Amino acid sequence: MTNNIQAIRGMHDVLPEQTPLWQYAEGIIKEVLAAYGYSEIRLPIVEKTELFKRSIGEVTDIVEKEMYTFDDRNGDSLTLRPEGTAGCLRACLEHGLLHNQVHRLWYYGPMYRHERPQKGRYRQFIQLGVETYGMAGPDIDAELILLIDRLWKRLGVRDKVTLQLNSLGTIAERLDYRNSLVEYFQKYLEQLDEDSLRRLQTNPLRILDTKNPAMQEVVKNAPELMAYLGEDSLQHFKAITSILDDLGITYAINTRLVRGLDYYSKTVFEWVTTELGSQGTVCAGGRYDGLIEQLGGKPNHAVGFAMGMERLLALMETLENIPVARTVDVYLIMAGEQAERIGLRLAETIRNEIPGLKLQVNCGGGSFKSQFKKADKTAAEFALILGDDEVSRGEVAVKALRDDLPQKALSQTDLITFLRDQFKA
Repeated sequence: MTNNIQAIRGMHDVLPEQTPLWQYAEGIIKEVLAAYGYSEIRLPIVEKTELFKRSIGEVTDIVEKEMYTFDDRNGDSLTLRPEGTAGCLRACLEHGLLHNQVHRLWYYGPMYRHERPQKGRYRQFIQLGVETYGMAGPDIDAELILLIDRLWKRLGVRDKVTLQLNSLGTIAERLDYRNSLVEYFQKYLEQLDEDSLRRLQTNPLRILDTKNPAMQEVVKNAPELMAYLGEDSLQHFKAITSILDDLGITYAINTRLVRGLDYYSKTVFEWVTTELGSQGTVCAGGRYDGLIEQLGGKPNHAVGFAMGMERLLALMETLENIPVARTVDVYLIMAGEQAERIGLRLAETIRNEIPGLKLQVNCGGGSFKSQFKKADKTAAEFALILGDDEVSRGEVAVKALRDDLPQKALSQTDLITFLRDQFKA
């Protein structure tokens, strides 16, 4: 017995019956981004490993444990991108897009992390990333949150997500806080798990994000970063919350909210849900002004967010009515030599006259009964029936597949008018 080759663990297929929901969500996302004036940028999947070591940080879980890194034939160390921010910023620096310019950008595509696969978390996952450059004020931080809020409403999941906000302050403020945090956790070494003991010397803020129930009391009583923020950081954060208050955007301030990447400063936020079990974060982002200089650019301002599509779609699947566009509007059934001879020509005429119509033609023959089964399986709204009798009369029969309506015969000219009216083309 031959063993079939299967997909790599954690790298999943999206099957034809699943793609309509993906396409629906992607269409809404593009409409919302366009409504706010954001432009698409397309980036390589593979980057130099050094890019991620410098941007994400060598002592993060991503760089230490999760990256897919390999040497190419020239001996260069390359990495499948684990996230998109570093690559987007690299492209902007390389092509001179940040010199006295303001940019609102988005990208979309696969990212790669070698972690334990589970629901909503894969080793190859599709991510939407949105990045803005050159804007220092809190208004752009707030705009990104408003954009996401509008996206949730358009997708029908606004009541299933909650916005959490925090500020990480500046690097200097965070360094003071880090020292206090290390001093505090040193008193409770016996209560820290293995990951937290490791992070204590490398990235102690990540201890605050632990999911270990046994550590919650220790974390709860740890010093809070807000007490270490300077006036500028506090005013920036207060201005964001004021904008959100004015526009009726509800949020919760989570002083334990930190991001897993070293480059964040000031604003950080997450949209979380209770619908997906432990994988509750659907969208996350924040400000990362320092990263531009870290990658060799002049000091500048940046803020953005990322959204995992698999988790978003899993959330959408919890809706009672999942909004999915039809993949086929009309199915053309043909039987007889004359019908099959002119059927493809008729289909092309219809497509020429009604460009937006989704018309599928039966290919491969078959009885009327078997063709109707195929038509019904596509979820098409109408079946067009073309037999030799219809050909001789210059007609096409039209049968509604989703409503109990009488079948009718139309001339080809009247058929075009009928379909245009039905599908508002």
